[in-house]
Amino acid sequence: MRIGIGYDAHPLVPGRKLVLGGVHIPFDEGLEGWSDGDTLTHAIADALLGAAALGDIGRHFPSGDPRYEDISSLVLLEKVKEKLADGGWRVINIDATVVAKSPRLSEYIDEMRGQLSKTLGIGIDRVSVKASSNNGMGFIGRGEGIAAYAVALTEGGQDEGI
Repeated sequence: MRIGIGYDAHPLVPGRKLVLGGVHIPFDEGLEGWSDGDTLTHAIADALLGAAALGDIGRHFPSGDPRYEDISSLVLLEKVKEKLADGGWRVINIDATVVAKSPRLSEYIDEMRGQLSKTLGIGIDRVSVKASSNNGMGFIGRGEGIAAYAVALTEGGQDEGI
C-alpha cells in the first residue's frame, strides 16, 4: 500500500465557470487554468500520482499543450487512473478538502463525491470531500482563489523486495 498527498490552488477570475470535483457550481467567477481549473480534481490526481511515484499532474498534462486546453479535469483524472492501473495500482480511497471563502459548497459535496467515485471506479463510500473557509485568512480568505488538499491510498504496484 502507498499513500500520496496532493495540493492545488487557482485564482478566481471573471468569465469562467466554477468547476470543483467535476461539478459546475453557480458562482460569478471561476478558476483560472489551462484545463477547467478544477483544483479539487487536480489535488486528487496529484495525490494518486504521488502514491505511485509518477510525478505530478503538470508532468503528464502540461499547461500550454493544446490537447488539454479547457479539458474537463475528470478526463485527466481518468487518464491518471489508467496510468496507475498500467503500473498495477488500484485506488483504495480518497480524502480531500476544498478551501474556499465562497461559495458555500455543502450542497454540492455529495454530487462531487459521486462524480469522483464514478471516474475512479470506486464506491462513493471511499471518496471523502470536505469544505473549509480558511476563516478569512490569506488569499483564500480575501476571496482571491480556491485551494484543495487530497490524500490517496493505493495498493498493488510492482514493488519488489518490500
